[in-house]
Amino acid sequence: MSQESPTARRKVDHVRINLDEPVSSAISTGLERYRFIPRALPELDLDAVRTDGRVLGVAYRAPLLISSMTGGAGGVTAINRHLAEAAQEAGIAMGVGSQRAALEDGSLADSFRVRDLAPDIPLFANLGAVQLNYGYGLEHCRRAVDMIQADALILHINAVQEAVQPEGDTRWAGLLDQIERLAAELPCPIIAKEVGWGFAADDVHRLASAGVKAIDVAGAGGTSWSEVEKHRAATASERRVAAAFAGWGLPTAEALVLARAAAPQLEIIASGGLRDGVDMAKCLALGAVLAGMAGPFLRAATVSTEAVLEEIAVHLRTLRITMFAIGAADLAALRHTERLQPWTP
Repeated sequence: MSQESPTARRKVDHVRINLDEPVSSAISTGLERYRFIPRALPELDLDAVRTDGRVLGVAYRAPLLISSMTGGAGGVTAINRHLAEAAQEAGIAMGVGSQRAALEDGSLADSFRVRDLAPDIPLFANLGAVQLNYGYGLEHCRRAVDMIQADALILHINAVQEAVQPEGDTRWAGLLDQIERLAAELPCPIIAKEVGWGFAADDVHRLASAGVKAIDVAGAGGTSWSEVEKHRAATASERRVAAAFAGWGLPTAEALVLARAAAPQLEIIASGGLRDGVDMAKCLALGAVLAGMAGPFLRAATVSTEAVLEEIAVHLRTLRITMFAIGAADLAALRHTERLQPWTP
């Protein structure tokens, strides 16, 4: 199989569309409905603020995740390498894009292999959960994890995206049982990740019962993958179907609160439209262990590692100032703060 396989071509299309087209959800993240009550006298030195912690047992220096974006095509190898180099220097977590293309064609695996550049960070492999209904099993998942020496496997869950693709994988019956079997056999943790529409409480509870160890709520408010697929559509009718879902999903803040209540034993990752370190702080105060972003880093990663580092630095400095301004000296204090309050404009 060549790099011009349908799977590889989709990877290139997705990067191009995210860079060049308007693909934002019609829904806001809901984070604007929360405000921090500032402490004019923080009784804390800014230099004393600490942001280190752990996710799934792996240490990080700051609670930022470079969310899964790409891989599986030769033209995007540099993007993942720039992301990984920056993640290592900043001490933050990273997920790679879906590795299906590299399992189908081993020559594409190098576009995902970044562990040599990022030996110390939490690094997450990634496959589409629905592939478990299309012949994938434990061995495929082991190969994906081993390919990048990952600390955990993301199973991304994207039913609407698959349904609006003419070539989408739409056999979803019995998938939860497949996830449960995999969770019992795979030697590393599984992270269930939505892709921009959020998990409802009942789905979070079912995934936790199936043995998933972490949830990335990936709520609405950022990139809409139905909008991305709208720009890939070949006909006007396909575009109309995809466009109908521009306002689909649960806002990120709502999905995060629901997940925290539904399965307090899980580690929760918050993503979906986060824009800056203040949004990160809100998500951490609402119960997340990591805050994930993709869009802010994609354009920078097409330029250089240094551009990605500059973007990371802005968000982490903003996070630290937010913590300072409410008197939270570390992430434990941020997670237990009473200074984040609902806000009605």
